[in-house]
This record gives sequence, structure tokens and C-alpha cells, in this order.
Amino acid sequence: MLGSGGGLACRDLAELKPVEPIQETGDTFLANACLKARGYAFQFKMWALADDSGLSVDALGGKPGVVSSRWAQLHGAGEGDAANNALLLEQLQSVPEESRTARFVCVLALADPQGRIVLTARGAVEGRILQGARGSGGFGYDPLFHVDGLARTTAELPPVEKHAVSHRGKALRRLRELMSKAGLAG
Repeated sequence: MLGSGGGLACRDLAELKPVEPIQETGDTFLANACLKARGYAFQFKMWALADDSGLSVDALGGKPGVVSSRWAQLHGAGEGDAANNALLLEQLQSVPEESRTARFVCVLALADPQGRIVLTARGAVEGRILQGARGSGGFGYDPLFHVDGLARTTAELPPVEKHAVSHRGKALRRLRELMSKAGLAG
């Protein structure tokens, strides 16, 4: 990951074969990001950057959280984005508008080639869950997530605008800052 001259050279897992998947057994975004970064760094003997992210809904006690992508499946309500969204709307059906607060969270973990976690960074975007879907962009819970301070859901934002306010964008910018301060990137 760290190239010569202090720059970054990234490779996707798809380029590295065979890949032994890392099980996400952590209870937090941080734990899962660290598991994956540590595991892939150790597996390939190179720097590894991993993330874990998802949706945290206050009225559900922070759930779906680390199981956001499997929320409906874990409740026997189908699989995939449409099923996840339908279940979330059903679970929030009687929750008043002012109590539908939520956030998308992303945690990044950077591990050295020995599998030691060197840096972590977190990003979040605050919003609320709407009564129904709006927009056709993005994926996952994007059509239901109304961003605080914007009059749109993340599914209604053009990609450039979404990346500027997203949890992943914020986490990546924070990690770059931390890497620069630590002398890991130019």
C-alpha cells in the first residue's frame, strides 16, 4: 500500500488470489475493521486498509449497526437492500418523525505488513430515516436516509456531493490526515 517516495499505491483484494475471507465477528465497526485489516495484512504480508460501516438508528438502540447489510436476513425477512429497507420501515412504523434520527458510520483501520493496527479513523453523517424511499442513486439504505442540513436523501445526491458529506469520505479524509501526521504518506 505504501509506495516508494511516500506515495500510496493501492491494490484491490480482487487482484490478490487466493483470498481467505476474514470473518466479521466483532461487535463494533472498529472491531470488524481491525479484524479485516489485521487479517489481510498478515495474509498478504503487506499494508492493508479495511473498513466496516453501516447504519445506526437511535430508535433501534443503534441497530442495525455491524449487521446492516444482513439485517433482513437475520430476521427471516428476506435478503438484500430492498428487504433491509422494508424491514427497517416496518420496525420504525410507529416511531414519530422527530425520533427517527440515525447516522451512517464508517471506521477504517490501517495495518502494517505484520498485522499491527497502526491507525484508525472514523467518519459519520447524521440524518433521519424517512417514512418512504426517495431517490434512485446509491445503494443500501440511501433512499431512506435524509441527510441533516440537506433537503435530500443520500440516494438523491450526485456522487461528488455524496462523497463530500458521506461517512466514508469523512473517514478517508481523517485517515489521510493521520497518515500525514505520522509520516506515512506525503
